[in-house]
Amino acid sequence: MATVQQLEGRWRLVDSKGFDEYMKELGVGIPDCIITCDGKNLTIKTESTLKTTQFSCTLGEKFEETTADDGALVQHQEWDGKESTITRKLKDGKLVVECVMNNVACTRIYEKVE
Repeated sequence: MATVQQLEGRWRLVDSKGFDEYMKELGVGIPDCIITCDGKNLTIKTESTLKTTQFSCTLGEKFEETTADDGALVQHQEWDGKESTITRKLKDGKLVVECVMNNVACTRIYEKVE
């Protein structure tokens, strides 16, 4: 099971399968994922040339966007009648991000750069 400390850092995308199809399904380019933890506050920031998004939560407390599950960070999003699930987990020292919307799925793999 991954700890928050293992997830912290800047991650660079090194492999992606099905992402173009997933992005088309979302109606929405290749972002970096930056995860930081300041005590009990976890922040996940996604940076790309087009857009930067971020969300924060307090570990161990319920919040609307994500929950922890078996060492994975599972994020459920709902907007404009669409639902998407994004799961982040560590595998062999890499951050594996699985995105699913309707019947469209993609897997993105990041290597830690900081």
